Amino acid sequence: MIDAIVLGGAIALVAILLYRQPRWTAYDPGWLVEAAAREYPDQPRLAAALARCTRARRESAAYVHFVSARRANQPGAEWQFDSSLALEGTVHGTVILDILRDGRIGGAEFLSLLLDRETLETTDAEH
Repeated sequence: MIDAIVLGGAIALVAILLYRQPRWTAYDPGWLVEAAAREYPDQPRLAAALARCTRARRESAAYVHFVSARRANQPGAEWQFDSSLALEGTVHGTVILDILRDGRIGGAEFLSLLLDRETLETTDAEH
């Protein structure tokens, strides 16, 4: 009887943890493609890579993944970081793109949201 209760509790815990994990959702990268084409017309591969970012998973209010970052930069991991690139003046302010070694876009950080959060945290800490 106790084994069944423990097993039931473990199954419930796993279900809760899986439910709380951010899920991959459909994403429309059109605004990123337009910004890249406007700001980096000499880099058509960038706009093409952004056009393929049609699924996303939110890490936080300020960061969205387009590629799984599980085991990032480890041998065999999908995420192999190469560089970052800024897109300025987008509809969401400055966006920092994480470019992976194979040319895919790993994710995007919304700098204005990040700075707003840091400002709020600093203000809260001062009071």
